[in-house]
Amino acid sequence: MTRRTRISLFLTASVAAGLLVSSVACTSTIPRQNPVGSIFPTIQAKDLAGEERSFPAEFAGAPALVILGYIQKTQFDVDRWLLGLTQADRGLPVVEMPAARGLVPRIISGTIDGGMRSGIPEEDWRSVVTVYKQSDQLANWTGTEDPRNARVLLLDAEGQVIWFHDRGYSAGKLLEMFAAAGL
Repeated sequence: MTRRTRISLFLTASVAAGLLVSSVACTSTIPRQNPVGSIFPTIQAKDLAGEERSFPAEFAGAPALVILGYIQKTQFDVDRWLLGLTQADRGLPVVEMPAARGLVPRIISGTIDGGMRSGIPEEDWRSVVTVYKQSDQLANWTGTEDPRNARVLLLDAEGQVIWFHDRGYSAGKLLEMFAAAGL
């Protein structure tokens, strides 16, 4: 096989994969859900440092905040939440949880995680846990309408959602969340 043929096949496969991902993402909007009062689903996934993590068990005994995102463009909203949380410095454990839905993301998970690692300082890798296998479970639980908005969930000491917001960052909502956490 010639170099030109290999390049042509690679480009064709890349375009086909992109179209597959686009068609799945565009047709699979799940109506908005409010998970307040329910227990966070049991999730097993690896953080960017490569360590296996288990939620909500990891937070047992203390409140924690989980920030979910379903598409790459959610990162803008996630970053605003993280900036507000960092500036407020209330000592609340926070995990950013990108949930990459579909077969293609699972196949290229190493590439996706590598890309995230290249843009995130190593000291923050443990706070980013990418969910692949159980991403649909999370999506069904919170909904995926307005996918650019992060899903921000405050969990109590038992892993129950006591506060939820999915309408974009708001300083007022940040203060409301701190009040719900008793901080």
